[in-house]
Amino acid sequence: MPCDGDDKESKGGLNAVNIAARVAAMGLAVASAALMVTASQCTVVLPNGAEAHTVTYSDFGPFVYLVVANAIAAVMVGVAIFLSVWKKGSGKCSRVLVPLLDVAAPALLYSATGAAFATSEYMSYCSPGRGRISVCDGTVRGTNNFCSQVHMAMYISLAAAGAVSAAELVKNLTLSSLSFGSSGSDSSSDAGCEHGCHHKH
Repeated sequence: MPCDGDDKESKGGLNAVNIAARVAAMGLAVASAALMVTASQCTVVLPNGAEAHTVTYSDFGPFVYLVVANAIAAVMVGVAIFLSVWKKGSGKCSRVLVPLLDVAAPALLYSATGAAFATSEYMSYCSPGRGRISVCDGTVRGTNNFCSQVHMAMYISLAAAGAVSAAELVKNLTLSSLSFGSSGSDSSSDAGCEHGCHHKH
C-alpha cells in the first residue's frame, strides 16, 4: 500500500521534470528565432563573374514563419509556466488556458519547422539570364554560414517542439499518478473501515 508521502514525492518529481522541460522548450524556441534572424544577410557570389546577389532569411516566407512561430510559442510556454507554478493550476482560468497553450505551442513549432525544412531543400532565387540559382549550391561562394545557420535554427526549433511534447507527456503522467493514488487511497480507507467494523463484533 503506497504511503501519502511517497505519492507527494513522486508528484513533486514529475512536476519538476515538467517545468524543466517547459523552460528548456522556451529557451530553445528563443534560440531558434534568434539564430534565424541573425542569418539576416548573405552575399551570393557566382562563378564566371556573374552578378552577386544578397540573400536574407526574410526572402523565404517559411523562415519568417519559423521566427514568428518560435517567438509566439516561447511566450505561450512562458505563460503556461507562470500559470503552472504561481497559480498552482487551481484557478478556472489556469485549468482552461494551460491545456490550450500546451496544444497550440507544439502545433505552431511543428508546423513552422516542417515548412522550413521543406523550403530548405529548394532555397534559390531568380537570376536574370541564369534562371533559378540554388543558395546552398556547392559551386556558389559566400553562403556556407547562411545555410548552416538556417539549418541549425530549424533543428533547434524541432528540439523545442520535442521538449514541449515531453512536458505534456510528463504532465499526463502526473495526472494519471494522481488519479491512481486517489483511487488507491479510497480503497485503503474502505478496507480500514471494514476492518474496524469486524473488530467491533
